[in-house]
Amino acid sequence: MTSTTVPHNLLTDNPELYEARFPDPGRLAGRWTEDRLRRHGAGPRVLDMGCGTGRDAAHLHGAGRTVTGADLSEAMLAHARTHHPGPEYVRADLHGFDLGRGVFDAVVCLDSTLLYCHTNDQLDAFLSSCRRALTPDGLLVAEMRNGAYFLGRTDLLDTPTVHSFTRQGTVHRSTTTLTVDRTAQLLRRTRVWTADDGSAPVEQRSAWRLLFPQELRHLLAAHGFEVLELHDGPGPRTEPPWQEGRLPGATTDADRLHVVARLNSTH
Repeated sequence: MTSTTVPHNLLTDNPELYEARFPDPGRLAGRWTEDRLRRHGAGPRVLDMGCGTGRDAAHLHGAGRTVTGADLSEAMLAHARTHHPGPEYVRADLHGFDLGRGVFDAVVCLDSTLLYCHTNDQLDAFLSSCRRALTPDGLLVAEMRNGAYFLGRTDLLDTPTVHSFTRQGTVHRSTTTLTVDRTAQLLRRTRVWTADDGSAPVEQRSAWRLLFPQELRHLLAAHGFEVLELHDGPGPRTEPPWQEGRLPGATTDADRLHVVARLNSTH
């Protein structure tokens, strides 16, 4: 069959498939985030930017926080409201949002969501929006791919990787190829989805900005943030994964990057 290229993301448009492909029964990402917020004394009001299906937002709500989950996907937001109630869920654009001035004690941005800001203007708009949304001394907690990992590293590039999972008796397979666009500083992903239900293959393309640790420090400082943590793990998507009581590392060599930054109260 000829594959069909679609502009949307199959998993974003089908939240149940997303949760089947990326199960997180132990709410590891949510627990890691709550640990960071507690460690640095964040207040209770949290914005989860790019909340997806709402699992992490709901975990933070269950930990006693007042949470707003924001996403651009109406399908994700509808799923979150039904399956992960508690937070308030709103539609907002990562590339520039205004949900009020000084109304959050922390902004959380997990699973490389920040890297959907592909250009410097988009990054500036995101950080300006965070600065507007946060109280003085508010926190930004982000977790993403590490651009520095791809300097001279090719183990994740160019060779297709295949994953499969079963949902409601249908086996879904994804064949993913990553390439680096060094001029644009983007990690580009081509993914072909197939299923054993006779449906045609679907090809999808997406990309993440590759940010380097010192570049990220500079961007944050330019927007009035002081970096409190910047390291490659342990975190919710590292190997081995983060566990309660594990302290942050001091290196930025591995493929994930974790940052906690505090807004300078003079901004």
